[in-house]
Amino acid sequence: MAVFTEVSFDEAAAFLHTLDLGQLQAIQGASGGIENTNYFVDTDQGRHVLTLFERLTFEQLPFYLHLMKHLAGRGIPVPDPAANARGEILHRLKDKPAAVVNRLRGHSELAPTTAHCAGVGEMLARMHLAGLDYPRQQPNLRGLPWWNETVPVVLPHITPEQRSLILGELAYQNHIAASSAYRSLPRGPVHADLFRDNVMFEDGQLTGFFDFYFAGCDTFLFDIGVCLNDWCVDLDTGALAADRAQTFVSAYESVRPLTAQERTLLPALQRAGALRFWISRLWDFHLPREAAVLKAHDPTHFERVLRQRQLQPFML
Repeated sequence: MAVFTEVSFDEAAAFLHTLDLGQLQAIQGASGGIENTNYFVDTDQGRHVLTLFERLTFEQLPFYLHLMKHLAGRGIPVPDPAANARGEILHRLKDKPAAVVNRLRGHSELAPTTAHCAGVGEMLARMHLAGLDYPRQQPNLRGLPWWNETVPVVLPHITPEQRSLILGELAYQNHIAASSAYRSLPRGPVHADLFRDNVMFEDGQLTGFFDFYFAGCDTFLFDIGVCLNDWCVDLDTGALAADRAQTFVSAYESVRPLTAQERTLLPALQRAGALRFWISRLWDFHLPREAAVLKAHDPTHFERVLRQRQLQPFML
């Protein structure tokens, strides 16, 4: 989360009034993340998150917001977008698309144990199954076509050794995506950004997934690879924590067993997840946008993760 667009107390209070969410008591800019403007807003009726979208358009946003509504209606603990009197969940504030969702209870576990990984793995599988009948379609906007477009943009900012790594991996991922095994992978709506700071726990129990604004239709295996690269790694080295990884996958498979093709391609999709976030962090770090509150992520972390996945693939 970040603050690119300033919203005053009075502006927020008037906006929340149109959603019948009560009297505004407090508003605070949120500093995590780097895509949208986010505020924590507390009213006499509850705690919420107000988001103004800085990159996503009015045409793109219904996919994300209605996906959250769909998942919430099927018992998946996700933020539920607030509707106005006309039943609309996509709004306008400061001439930008906006939404308000309930604020999940608890806190993020930034040093997860195997128990936390098991909870995330099981809930991720439940989420994948719950989204199978979601009717809207939108590709993962940070998928392979975006990687192919963005790598040339970041190349001038990295070393020759890094250029060799990123171009080699990009070629490998294009090769994988053209294979029949990849085309047979199960697909549907995926979160695509389910890092440690996008999951809440309270008293050791998972209370919700949030920040669905990178979601899209992609392979479920990509979602799993992204999670393994964050929940099951040593943050200093990028090395896989095998016990957490095995626990995560076992918990996932207790709900939705992996296909033979998924088991075979898991190492490749872990590499894909590492490449995706290395590219995006390079882009955000070297070509930043101005924000009132913003903390850019270190791109070298996912370079280390990618190298580790190439050297020591996780096989089931």
